[in-house]
Amino acid sequence: MGLQERERKMYRPLRRAGLEVIPDAVPDGTMPFVFGSRPEDVVGRFSHPYETPRLVERLNEDWYELAVSTGLLDHRREFLVMLPHGTHTHQAVLNERNQHYGRRAAPAVWARVRLLDSWDIMGRGAGSAFLGIRAGHPGFGMLALDSSVYVSCSTGEAGVDVVAVGRPDRSENVLRDLEGRAQWDSPYNNREMRERITVWLAGRTRRAVSPSGDSDDGDSRRT
Repeated sequence: MGLQERERKMYRPLRRAGLEVIPDAVPDGTMPFVFGSRPEDVVGRFSHPYETPRLVERLNEDWYELAVSTGLLDHRREFLVMLPHGTHTHQAVLNERNQHYGRRAAPAVWARVRLLDSWDIMGRGAGSAFLGIRAGHPGFGMLALDSSVYVSCSTGEAGVDVVAVGRPDRSENVLRDLEGRAQWDSPYNNREMRERITVWLAGRTRRAVSPSGDSDDGDSRRT
């Protein structure tokens, strides 16, 4: 899919939800996925049943409070959000997760976004089909530019759950899970996902042992 089509089908709906996509601007060395966190990794969370009055408004309020308190947003209110390749919707991604065999789309990737003054993550964002299924039924993963916090949102049978994980790039639980996925050769494990995890883990090891390796300031941009 070309850039113009992606702009029309994905970026515009996200902009209407208050997220301006900044293309080709993910910091170098950003971890490709966050899996396997445990309760000891959690630095904040909230949940709301579907019958909660003013559900979307409450979800937005609590998401912003969590984003600010945990440091998800930088001083320009920029952060990373996981978006599917092409024009796959959130529902399509959920369907593929339940698909054991057959051809699958490439796994989602990070995109750098800026939170605009007028935003509605849990309403218009979820309704865009890329950050959820519909308004009040969001689903997404977000990461601070410096990888200091990861915020995930999921919907269950009873309501919406949002969890913030601190320093996922240093969490023993997350790293152990990623290492396991990189080594697991199975039709259930997406090959591209394995490759991206393997590359990141190798780069992380090189940076850890390099005496001259400078830490990323969270503002480098990929081309």
